[in-house]
Amino acid sequence: MLSQTYPVNEIIVVDDGSTDDTKSIVLQYDIKYIYQSNSGVSSARNTGIKNASNNWIVFLDSDDIFEDTKLQIQVAFHKSNPNILCSYTDELWIYNDKIIKQNKHQQKEQNVTFLNSLSLCKIGVSTFMVDRRVFEDVGLFDEKLVACEDYDMWLRILLRYNIGYIDKKLTKKIAGHKGQLSFETIGIDYYRVLALEKHKDTKYKNDVEKEISKKIDILYKGAIKHKNHFLIDFCERYKFNI
Repeated sequence: MLSQTYPVNEIIVVDDGSTDDTKSIVLQYDIKYIYQSNSGVSSARNTGIKNASNNWIVFLDSDDIFEDTKLQIQVAFHKSNPNILCSYTDELWIYNDKIIKQNKHQQKEQNVTFLNSLSLCKIGVSTFMVDRRVFEDVGLFDEKLVACEDYDMWLRILLRYNIGYIDKKLTKKIAGHKGQLSFETIGIDYYRVLALEKHKDTKYKNDVEKEISKKIDILYKGAIKHKNHFLIDFCERYKFNI
């Protein structure tokens, strides 16, 4: 962030209960440091949003890296498209220090919509830029979701807003290390179903219910295989209308 070609007048680091020397490192720079007891990624992002003084907000997760021109390019996009209040970019995935090719379904799309985002998360949080008025409208990240809080957020935004896309790899997503939610969360589709349930009364009701049914089938097979009784009970309530 400190090496951005676009001037950054506020950087906020939310320390979500770390036990390393994060504070001593951060305080060497002109950075707003906020410590909180470990409350999860949604809480940390919400704390940052609430303490931000600027209208435009970006996120940088601890395991991601911005390209130096990221903000410059994204700001220029919004100046050219003043009616678009949020955008995202392509990203480079690095796994165990090697660049990896994304599968077809993981690749970014020029036209991200509510419907084509039902199956999986289309947007990397660290690629996202948003006018805070969007959060004032749709709400903050759902702190009850242990995972898929980003999937949930994009669906809520896409119900009301267009999200612009910049076809440049302006963020490096570092994967493959211990502690990443996407790798370590069991039954991740459970959280996607919880997110989808919020939209069962919208104009996309039928599409949402079909997607929930697909995810329940996948989740149920995995729950039986791993003998996860909580997820088995959850799925059976759906499958058999218990």
